[in-house]
Amino acid sequence: MERTKKQPIYVILLLILAAEAVFILPFVLQRIFRPTFLETFAINNENLGYCFSVYGIIALLSYLFGGPLADRFHPKNLMSIALVLTALGGLYFATFPEYKYLKWLYGYWGFTTIFLFWAAMIKATRVWGGKTKQGIAFGFLDGGRGLVAAAFGSVGVLIFSWFIDVDITETTLEDRQYAFKQVILTCSAIVGFIAILVYFFLNPLQNESLNTNQHYFDLRKFKVLLKIPSIRLLMLIILCAYTGYKASDLFTLYAKDVMNYNAIESAGVGTSLLYIRPIIGVVIGFLADKTKASLWLIIGFLLTTLTSIVFTTGLIDDSTTILFVINILLMAIGVYSCRVLYFATLEEARIPLALTGTAVGLVSIVGYTPDIFSGPMYGILVDNTDKIAGLKNAFLVLAVFSVIGLLASLWFYMITKTKSNSLDDL
Repeated sequence: MERTKKQPIYVILLLILAAEAVFILPFVLQRIFRPTFLETFAINNENLGYCFSVYGIIALLSYLFGGPLADRFHPKNLMSIALVLTALGGLYFATFPEYKYLKWLYGYWGFTTIFLFWAAMIKATRVWGGKTKQGIAFGFLDGGRGLVAAAFGSVGVLIFSWFIDVDITETTLEDRQYAFKQVILTCSAIVGFIAILVYFFLNPLQNESLNTNQHYFDLRKFKVLLKIPSIRLLMLIILCAYTGYKASDLFTLYAKDVMNYNAIESAGVGTSLLYIRPIIGVVIGFLADKTKASLWLIIGFLLTTLTSIVFTTGLIDDSTTILFVINILLMAIGVYSCRVLYFATLEEARIPLALTGTAVGLVSIVGYTPDIFSGPMYGILVDNTDKIAGLKNAFLVLAVFSVIGLLASLWFYMITKTKSNSLDDL
């Protein structure tokens, strides 16, 4: 399989920064500041879910056409443009647009973060990892993204606290909105700065793996890739794993509605969990390189299934803090393990490096459909008048998806262990 020369360490650091920065505005801020986000934009969880659906619909087309783009152009060009455009959206975001315009903004972000960015970032990470260190490469990527998200979250919470000069329970909506505006503007500025770094310093990823002489959109390659069983299974694995990752948005709501934490405390829970991702990423990535990535996908889905079931039983409430901490920690390990490894399996599936962008675009069409349905689904469930019952139902749905992901991972493990892919037509 074709490979570029060994890549320097600062390249993966830049990829980590960029890979999380591009999603800070549309996703991370609302995850950490969910209660504040909802009240300052005067929407509920279901409304926010529909914003994510608009994002997902635009992203769906962007995956398909952005994948081949990544096989033709240098990652630094695509990624830096995407970061700048995303940051500009943050300036409009800080004006607190009304709901109908907020949905348009999420559609815009669906284009900027996916069409130009997503496949280019995944391919660049695969190039950096080479043939034998895919687990470490994607472990560093996702684990590092967790650290970057946690850093953004910590900075956001700090800035929010700075502009709240009284007890949080004594503030007005206008006070909280002004403080949150400063968080948005600061994050937008940082995203723009990272775009500059990417453009000027991501040069070592050279063009040996680019199909510059090929047709931009070759339908024949999509057809051949679809015939590969591991590609079809990877679509299902990513779908289930990403649905699980989307459920991590529920952690702060659970802390607030069940554990009775206030807005700052619940945001602290979300931020603290993000610091777990670097540890999980490095450890799981290392173990995957020593064994098989699909084996650790199986373990991740199993953990997510078991912890989801615990949340649905009602055993955890404000009198069982230790159990809450243990269960949410184990769930985070399961969810983040699956997220770390699903693209590390491209080597296991024997997909040619030069077709990485096309393959990523193809599997993402199905794999990231939770961007369309998971937001409204979880939003409708948790907006139940009985908030505790709503959260139980949400975790029950997560358990179902985790079981499906577990079965798909088992199948993937077995076929990649015993069969090789037929890619002669590519």
